[in-house]
Amino acid sequence: MTKPNHGHDHNHDNQHDHDERNSDKPTDDALFPGDEPQAEDQPEVNTIETLEVDLQQANDRVLRAFAELDNYRKRVQREITDTRKYAAIDLMRDMLAVWDNMGRALEAVDCQTVESNHNPDTFVEGVRMMHEQFTQILSRHHCMRIEALGLAFDPNVHESIAQMPSDDVPAGSVLFESQIGFKLHDRVVRPTQVVISTGNPQSVNKHADDADQA
Repeated sequence: MTKPNHGHDHNHDNQHDHDERNSDKPTDDALFPGDEPQAEDQPEVNTIETLEVDLQQANDRVLRAFAELDNYRKRVQREITDTRKYAAIDLMRDMLAVWDNMGRALEAVDCQTVESNHNPDTFVEGVRMMHEQFTQILSRHHCMRIEALGLAFDPNVHESIAQMPSDDVPAGSVLFESQIGFKLHDRVVRPTQVVISTGNPQSVNKHADDADQA
């Protein structure tokens, strides 16, 4: 009679228990709750990019603010410089009226001297010296005479008060100076009042006749 092979059964049971235990043991590929594969960290990347854009925009605003501040500072500095540079312009206008009267007095005395054939007296010489000194003082403070006689009329520095024909002065040029003008630095204190030449009267009449015939 063959004996039951209990050892084989026992080994079979042990193998069965071992397989059950191994089936309960998590493998390396098994995942625990919360260990699911995460998608790319897209929200975090977007946040970094947004911060970088905000930082660049903030830098641009700061640079623009500095540029505007620098422009404002330069503009104020120019205004201060101009204010100082032309601060005496009203005073110069008032002083020029005195300068004009002194010049007119000297012209009147010169005319009388020529007519009477007398030498000017000491008083007249004193006035002439004062007039010359006055002119020097104006020049020293950058208040310079505006030249006009014989030059082409310039509306920026000349003021036309009349027109006259002339054989010697071409049309459009200054024939006479009625009142001398001055500039303080590059700003006109007052323009030179002038009479403008209309050119040779015969040429003017010829052009007029040609126009009538046309």
